[in-house]
Amino acid sequence: MTSPLANRIALVTGASRGIGFATAKALAQAGAHIVAVARTQGALEELDDEIRKDGGSATLVPLNLTDFDGIARLGAGLHERYGKLDILVGNAGVLGPSSPIGHIELKTFNDVMAVNVSANFQLIRCIEPLLKQSDAGRAVFVTSGAANKATAYVSPYAASKAALETLARAWAQETANTRLRVNLFNPGPVRTRMRATLMPGEDPATLETPEQVAEFIVPMCAPDWTETGRFYDYKTRTLMSFRAPA
Repeated sequence: MTSPLANRIALVTGASRGIGFATAKALAQAGAHIVAVARTQGALEELDDEIRKDGGSATLVPLNLTDFDGIARLGAGLHERYGKLDILVGNAGVLGPSSPIGHIELKTFNDVMAVNVSANFQLIRCIEPLLKQSDAGRAVFVTSGAANKATAYVSPYAASKAALETLARAWAQETANTRLRVNLFNPGPVRTRMRATLMPGEDPATLETPEQVAEFIVPMCAPDWTETGRFYDYKTRTLMSFRAPA
């Protein structure tokens, strides 16, 4: 049986743990070659072991996404090696402080925005030409319900995810007449380290796993996915459209 993503190249950020790790594995199981990006070499090697165990393949890229020149070099390297990119999963993100706005330092706020927004902006700039070389380029960005709820005490995170959503939606509009499809994915509460940091008293057994979530990201990366500028809400299993406030 032919794998649905055979011969496709998929770049996954934040691939060393959580949703990124699970998504990279799931995409590899579907046949894609994974370009796995994360800060930690050791965790990337663990991912590589898991992917190879399943008969897949990966290229490991230890990279801090605040190294914007490094992102540019990554784009150039992908162009030289493959000449295209089929899938981008923008998953990397940081929670930042859990604190009232007035207690947050400007540098701390900027650090969250750098990872959650500016890094994705730079990825779009450097990767878009490669995605357009694909016969079916697909981009999925992992967002959060905090973006539209404007959740108190995590304002840098909420603001960054709102900015990411607007960035992705604008890109989807700009590329609507191309073969590139750009969408957002909201996983909701998932059994990850980030969730445990935010909600330390929560029983993780009550949450769904990153592996369960990843199963729903994979179809959004496939050539037969035709929607763009949409928002998939995992908790309700609903593909949504954005609209102006009532």
